[in-house]
Amino acid sequence: MNPQLSIESYALGAFQTNAYILTNPQTEESIVIDPGMEPDVLLHALRDKKVVAILLTHAHLDHIGGLNQVRALTNAPVYIHPLEQEWLTNPDLNGSSRWNLPEPIICQPADHLLADGQVLHLAGLSINVLHTPGHSPGSCSFVIGQICFGGDVLFAQSIGRTDLPGGDYETLMNSIHDKLFELDDETVVYPGHGPMTTIDAEKTYNPFVNGLLR
Repeated sequence: MNPQLSIESYALGAFQTNAYILTNPQTEESIVIDPGMEPDVLLHALRDKKVVAILLTHAHLDHIGGLNQVRALTNAPVYIHPLEQEWLTNPDLNGSSRWNLPEPIICQPADHLLADGQVLHLAGLSINVLHTPGHSPGSCSFVIGQICFGGDVLFAQSIGRTDLPGGDYETLMNSIHDKLFELDDETVVYPGHGPMTTIDAEKTYNPFVNGLLR
């Protein structure tokens, strides 16, 4: 059973990508999810925290733009799905070479590779890994009890885009229906952009997916 979590959210950079800090008050250990671009406010919040892991929902530039800085500060291991392992080191794959950035985003390889159905035991938490591709090939969602950190798969009344390299609309729809919509309706979804929502709200009100119920 997972304890009560402290969840901090920071919308970072021009893409306003949500970075999350999860802290277990019982162990006083933290996990970072998706350290995005222009991470100064995130780095400030992490100064006094014991970070034991950095989880990446996927490796688009706006979700890894602050990875090097957070890694240097915390020395925490990085987790990513193997289909996007190479994206960390290749700016053509993570998209940073296509934007007018001061320099492309090039990170060191991840320390651990994720697998669908895997359970991570980090910071005294049990974290279920769901491979939820479609927005990108290696997109993963992290489920802790009735909380889901879904990256750019499902948003409040919207869905992730599928027009970027490696994206696929049908695959995204299958991920939402077969993985996320199988979670409890009360599950709170913390997305990669925008406000949090619930599975029930998206089943009911999301115009892109409410036709998926079958």
